[in-house]
Amino acid sequence: MELEKFLEIRSELCLKYADVSEGKMMSSPAIHYKKKVFAFFSRQNKMVFKLGKTFPFLESDVPLTEFNPFKKKGPLTGWYEADFSQNQKWHKLAETALELLKKEV
Repeated sequence: MELEKFLEIRSELCLKYADVSEGKMMSSPAIHYKKKVFAFFSRQNKMVFKLGKTFPFLESDVPLTEFNPFKKKGPLTGWYEADFSQNQKWHKLAETALELLKKEV
């Protein structure tokens, strides 16, 4: 169910934007913009977004946590994850991550 929601969002974004494509991030399904990842589906059944280190995630209307795939290191800077309980907001977060990446590229 969680993966299906992610795949639905990825398909919609790939159809909507010419430079958005399917891909992988750490062996997980991901969404790319010009071959750079801006969102992916984690092994913990959460959607992960590249929102940048200045993103005010603590003030977000979606409960986000810093993404940390490591056991002995800190979280990946600028990457945040949202639980499936927040899946109705995944699409908006993916669009936000895409817009932020477009400014970088």
